[in-house]
Amino acid sequence: MIAHVELVLFDLDGTLVDTAPDLAAAANRQRADRGFEPLPLEQLRPMASHGARGLIGLALGRAPGDADYEPLRQQFLDYYEQALCVHSRLFSGMESTLGALERSGVRWGIVTNKLARFTKPLVERLGLHERAACVVSGDTTPHAKPHPAPLLHAMTQTGATPAASIYVGDDLRDIQAGRAAGTATVIAAYGYLGADADISSWGGDHVIERPADLLRLVGAD
Repeated sequence: MIAHVELVLFDLDGTLVDTAPDLAAAANRQRADRGFEPLPLEQLRPMASHGARGLIGLALGRAPGDADYEPLRQQFLDYYEQALCVHSRLFSGMESTLGALERSGVRWGIVTNKLARFTKPLVERLGLHERAACVVSGDTTPHAKPHPAPLLHAMTQTGATPAASIYVGDDLRDIQAGRAAGTATVIAAYGYLGADADISSWGGDHVIERPADLLRLVGAD
């Protein structure tokens, strides 16, 4: 159990919300444009936390630095923006977890590397914008995770201290950002880790297999 938690901060994609179906759809739309068959969602899912870079790399075999990468990235983002909350949902058990935190007086917020262009409409369409104590996007501060600036900004917004805050994420950079910001860190093992992720090497303080496990850590169960 983590004592005296006042604020729980969540990564968005792969931790709070299962956005992989809509992200994968954008990548598969790009494949269809080029005459390729769609890739299965389960093949694309592990790349969802890596955004355009990861999905374009897997779906089209292109990477930053390739001559055609930037146009592909812009197209991917446009396709995603057009349909960013068709199949995206809170992870199973997350709604009841958020409710339990709220009833216990523990505030929660979102810190993501997703640009505000996508974060804001997604959070609004899921009905989370009026509940979250803060929403920090990838372009809210001059630095994105693993830099601690987004997390520090969230704590400044809410008045919480690092010692009374925890950060939950499904990617190594989430844990790195949390450690650099001075918060306790929780690895969401149900997220977009991929089969080869060695989470034991990440240095997280805790691991949860499902959202409800978080409640025991903060004493809100």
